[in-house]
Amino acid sequence: MVMAETLEKESVVNATKIKKVGVAGCGLMGGGIVETAASFGYPVVVREVSEAFLDKGMARIEKSLNRAVEKGKRTSEQKDAALANITRTTNLDEFADCDLVVEAIIENLETKKEFYTAIDKICKPETIFASNTSSLSITEVGAATQRRDKFCGLHFFNPVPIMKLVEVVRTMDTSEETYQDVKAFAESLKKIVVTAKDSPGFVVNLLLVPYLLDAVRALEKGIATKEDIDAGMKLGCGHPMGPLELLDFVGLDTTYYIAEIMFNEFKDSRYAAPPLLKQMVSAGYHGRKAGRGFYDYSR
Repeated sequence: MVMAETLEKESVVNATKIKKVGVAGCGLMGGGIVETAASFGYPVVVREVSEAFLDKGMARIEKSLNRAVEKGKRTSEQKDAALANITRTTNLDEFADCDLVVEAIIENLETKKEFYTAIDKICKPETIFASNTSSLSITEVGAATQRRDKFCGLHFFNPVPIMKLVEVVRTMDTSEETYQDVKAFAESLKKIVVTAKDSPGFVVNLLLVPYLLDAVRALEKGIATKEDIDAGMKLGCGHPMGPLELLDFVGLDTTYYIAEIMFNEFKDSRYAAPPLLKQMVSAGYHGRKAGRGFYDYSR
């Protein structure tokens, strides 16, 4: 069974035009993309701005792989093979021979554009660039390059090794060949692809953000307690997490930032962040990662 799985992972790499992957950023999302691609046999170059960030990101990847071994979802040999597929660097030049570079750096337009301007001069002409942004305009980010036809969005979901969904986002300039190559790559990772045009929020956040903000408004208005709001959506709609639990998991600061971008684009009150959310973000109550959000995780 293990040998068959290993052979399958080798074959998916051979079946796609993309043979070597670069990932910019080894945070929660970038690290998850690195782990997933490496686990399916892709040689992966992961770049961070410092060795300290690389150490932190690689420690998270190894912990995730060890957890998979403990749960019997992976063998020790498969874990070791995945780690052997990863090359770490702080040098952008290491992306030179990659077939695909996935960017998962800070959600800031200017920072992303600076990154793409730099690697556009380093990577081979046929290299595809894909941004994992969840809120910024793919078209605007891609405008920093001379290869708009080879630029698209590739939006994974957290935690990347577990979540099956990937949004592939096409701009007006994305070529059919680029789209098909990126789609094939995502499917080789056993992901289910949904395709979206370049519009703020794409498919998932376009629908999810108003739902999450409405849950905050319900709490703010005293309609129900946070526990009852979450229980209502879990038991009444079959959701695995209630909206306030989900906000804590995603990050209140992340959701607030995405909502701000979408509100500025659409000028639609559904995307306007409630005062309670803004206050909590300002107070540092960012959810699980901060130890406190709508719920207390410090214990």
